[in-house]
Amino acid sequence: MPFAPQALPFLTPHRRQLLAIGMLAASATLTGLLPHHAQAAPAEDAVAELQHDWESIRYQAPAPERSQRFEALAAKAHKVSAAHPGQPEPLVWEGIIVSSLAGEKGGLGALGLAKQAKALYEAAIAINGDALEGSAYNSLGVLYYKVPGWPVGFGDKAKAKELLQKALSLNPKGIDPNFFYGEYLVETKQPDQAILYLERALQAPARPGRQIADAGRREEIRSLLDKIKPR
Repeated sequence: MPFAPQALPFLTPHRRQLLAIGMLAASATLTGLLPHHAQAAPAEDAVAELQHDWESIRYQAPAPERSQRFEALAAKAHKVSAAHPGQPEPLVWEGIIVSSLAGEKGGLGALGLAKQAKALYEAAIAINGDALEGSAYNSLGVLYYKVPGWPVGFGDKAKAKELLQKALSLNPKGIDPNFFYGEYLVETKQPDQAILYLERALQAPARPGRQIADAGRREEIRSLLDKIKPR
């Protein structure tokens, strides 16, 4: 049964009124807090679902189907971001999905998608760049070294290096930051230095619930190492 100030007959009517107001204020404060906590779990669940869907498409779907499926997933990711404003994780994953769609489409036609992904990563960094162990810095850095430079696109190798090193500082043992920094070094004609980071990526600890992504990424790492290691 809820407590009522009337249960304290020794209080004057004025004090009972003040106590009732105070209890209402406390109740309102607690009620105001509840939606934030209640929304946290659904946001995490929605992001985990996007992550799983992305892994399935990226590493298991037949190549001819990927573009269309990434397009549908990008629309789903946008709804998740819109439903959870002010949270960086949905923005990061929307950016990853849009970037993947750009990669599937390829060519200059993908530049608009790359710019869209760039804006999503920048928005996530503005909220909290450390979220998801710095994944926004890592993914934005990848765009900077993959997209053509001026006057065609916004690509910038120096900016890419800065962002990738920032991601490495936040997650030095992670498979993705080590792989992408290694790939960056290959792209910038530094294969000898790249080997260190690619081998470190192979030794990265397994990520809980990310078995598909870890297995797929290791395949990519081995393939790149085979191309650059001296015979």
